[in-house]
Amino acid sequence: MSLYRNSAWFLKGMTEFTRNAFLSASKRFVEKDLEVSVAGRSFMITGANSGIGKATAMAIAKRGGTIHMVCRNKDRAEEARADIVKESGNKEVYVHVLDLSETKKVWEFAEAFKRKYKALNVLINNAGAIMSQRDVNAEGLEKSFATNVLGVYILTKSLIPLLEKSADPRVITVSSGGMLVQKLRTGNLQSDRGRYDGTMVYAQHKRQQVVMTDQLAKTHTNIHFSVMHPGWVDTPAVANAMPDFHSSMKDSLRTPEQGADTVVWLAVSEATTTNPSGSFYQDRKMVSTHLPLAWTHSSPLEEQKLMSLLEDLAKTFQPH
Repeated sequence: MSLYRNSAWFLKGMTEFTRNAFLSASKRFVEKDLEVSVAGRSFMITGANSGIGKATAMAIAKRGGTIHMVCRNKDRAEEARADIVKESGNKEVYVHVLDLSETKKVWEFAEAFKRKYKALNVLINNAGAIMSQRDVNAEGLEKSFATNVLGVYILTKSLIPLLEKSADPRVITVSSGGMLVQKLRTGNLQSDRGRYDGTMVYAQHKRQQVVMTDQLAKTHTNIHFSVMHPGWVDTPAVANAMPDFHSSMKDSLRTPEQGADTVVWLAVSEATTTNPSGSFYQDRKMVSTHLPLAWTHSSPLEEQKLMSLLEDLAKTFQPH
C-alpha cells in the first residue's frame, strides 16, 4: 500500500469517519426518513448479536420489522435477542445459528431458510472477520475470505429467489473505509502467498464486497443493492482485532448506533430506493469508492473475473 494512499485515507478518516464527523453529517439527515413502520417486512441480519448488527436489529425491531438474527454463538445470540425483545416490545425476533466461515453450512442454511419462510424483504450482510494469523476452514479455505467474501456471496446468491418474490427487496452489505486503500486483487484470494497481514486482508475483502455489490446489482435489477461504510465504530470486533487503533482512537470512535444509522436508513427508508442500485454510502450519502489519485480502480474484466471465481468456488461446495 502506498504511503500516499495510507496518509490520504487516515486524513479522510479523521475528518469523515469519527464520532464528531457523524454528528456533523447528521445535521443534514431527514428525520422523517426513519419515521416508518416496517411491520410485516422481514429482515435477515448476520452478526446481529453485538456491535453494528445488534444496533441495526434493535432499530428495525422498534419499527415493527420481523428480525432473523444469524449468529455464530447461540448463547450470545439468545442474550442479544432477549435485550431486543425487551427494549423494542417486538417478539418477532428469531435466532439462527450459523458460522459464515463454514462454507457448506452457509449453503445448507440458506436452502433450509427458503423452504421454511415464504418471504425475505431485506438481507443485511454485516458479519465479518479479521484474523491475526492465517487459518483455514474444514473446506481448506482461508477463514476470513470464507466469512467476508464467499459466505456473503453464497448467502446472497442463494437467497435471491426468495428476495425476488418479496416486496421491495433490498440487500445491504456493511463494508469498511479500509477498502479505500486496496485495489481489487483476484490472484491471491486464499492469502497463501507472501506475509499474512490480517488487517490488509480484511481491507481487500471489503474492496471485494464493493465490487460484488456493483456486479450483483447489474445482474439482479429488481433487487436494490447497496454497500456502506459505518465509520470508525467502537465495537468488540474492532477492540479485539485492532487493539492499538482502538485504544488510541477510543474517544473519537462512533457508537454502534451511529455506525448502524446508514444501515438502518438503507434498510427501511423509502428515500433509499430512489438512488441507483449498487452504490456505496457513508452517512446516508452516496460516495466514491476510490480516494483521489490512489490508483485503486480495476477493469471490468478483473471485476468479472472475481465473480467467476466466486461462482466456481460456491458451486464446488454446493450440496447436491
